[in-house]
Amino acid sequence: IAEIYGLYKQATVGDVNISRPGIFDFPGQKKWDAWNCKKGLSKDEAMAAYVVWVENLKKKYGI
Repeated sequence: IAEIYGLYKQATVGDVNISRPGIFDFPGQKKWDAWNCKKGLSKDEAMAAYVVWVENLKKKYGI
């Protein structure tokens, strides 16, 4: 799920533009890390990768 979040944020916002959350904000850190891993992808590339992920999940779970 972190992968999908990172792609979503990259597609909608672009490169990460906020500081990494503090040491005790574990969920925030995980989300920030997932987004930061997508740094450099264009919004269109991130959107295309997001669609592929969602389509694969739909096939896997029969949605």
